[in-house]
Amino acid sequence: MKHVFLESHNIKNPYFGFGQFNYHLIKAFASLNDPEIRFTLHAKDIDSLKREFGPTFDYRKYRSITRYPLFRIRKKYDVWHSLNQNIKIEPARDLPYVLTVHDIHFAKEQAQDPEVTKRFKTKLQRSSAIVYISEFAKKDTHAHFDVPLVPEYVIYNGNTILDTKLAEDFKPKHQPSRPYFFSIGEFTERKNFGVLVPMLKNLPDYDLVLAGNTDRPYHDQLLEIIKEYNLENRIHIVGKIDEHTKRYYLAHCEALVFPSLREGFGIPPIEAMTFGKPVFLSKNTSLPEIGGQEAFYWDHYDPDYMAQIVRDGLQKSKTDTNYVHRVKAHASTFNWLETAKNYIKVYKAL
Repeated sequence: MKHVFLESHNIKNPYFGFGQFNYHLIKAFASLNDPEIRFTLHAKDIDSLKREFGPTFDYRKYRSITRYPLFRIRKKYDVWHSLNQNIKIEPARDLPYVLTVHDIHFAKEQAQDPEVTKRFKTKLQRSSAIVYISEFAKKDTHAHFDVPLVPEYVIYNGNTILDTKLAEDFKPKHQPSRPYFFSIGEFTERKNFGVLVPMLKNLPDYDLVLAGNTDRPYHDQLLEIIKEYNLENRIHIVGKIDEHTKRYYLAHCEALVFPSLREGFGIPPIEAMTFGKPVFLSKNTSLPEIGGQEAFYWDHYDPDYMAQIVRDGLQKSKTDTNYVHRVKAHASTFNWLETAKNYIKVYKAL
């Protein structure tokens, strides 16, 4: 039996993309339970993981001191998998090393951190195999970095929502009284939520629900834009939400609106499509690749133009009798079990 170490301590952040990726990939590994591989999960809260997965995995408790070279983990694993490109934890030994690259936004943002870029370059050079979560992520990495001549793979993330049933008695703390659009993500400049405000001014019959981590300076900027357009009563910022609340908003919204400027993958559009909802996306980075032919796209952010794309898309989705079926079928092509199987192929190739 081979032993694979999953550097998975970002599982502690269930409301962020990395946390979602860690959890759902691990859950898929547990379902597959490959008899040839024994996984070790590296996490801070190993007790909750043990309660969920029991003896399926081995566990190693995360300690921040292992970020420093002198205290790095010395155990010899058959494969070490760094589950995202920003992780500071590295093995002390020279092991077969898999790196998953989600995005390289850090290399293109105005306030670049040279230490993050340096750390990523080191990860690339020590990699035995590199996995990208989209073709765009691969192309973007090659455009900005020297990538070593090692096996490279594109493995899409899975769909986090397979069951769209909701508890009949569940209601979120904030329930809009009017038809609404929904969006979710960190309140950062790259999510570009601000362009939705003037667009909404041109769509007077709808409200907007925004969910995600608001502990960012961009949240205050967004509040100023909302105030400027006098839309305080129509735009509802609900902060971080749990899975039940997210599903409720997805099930009852008119559409997902996702004007992100940069995405390595973008799970929310797939989640919305699972509920048969139309999705409106920026024609940027990986989003056309993930949204496919059934999504509607904005080429730019003029509010009149954006509103017209939404009106036309809503009309098409309501008059096309096969639209909901096609959207759900597209979402179903993203499957965490298939994602896990493909990662296991990578491990075994090493």
